[in-house]
Amino acid sequence: MGLHDVVLDFSRPGKPTDNAFIEAFNGRFRAECLNAHWFLSLDDAREKLEAWRTYYNEQRPHGAIGYKVPISLQNHDGSSSRPP
Repeated sequence: MGLHDVVLDFSRPGKPTDNAFIEAFNGRFRAECLNAHWFLSLDDAREKLEAWRTYYNEQRPHGAIGYKVPISLQNHDGSSSRPP
């Protein structure tokens, strides 16, 4: 058991189906963010990654949740802006 009661559990080598959700996310992240940008510095990387994270969670529709944006599931009124 590690810090905060977290247990590391690794997928079996060559078995991406052990964790299909994260494998799908990793593919989207690579295609939509990592392969789309040159990172010129650590600060530049932080800015671009934060912009992509905000887009992914607050603007990009997700098919698995009825083509809604994830943040709308957090807001009871269905709005796509961050709660106060």
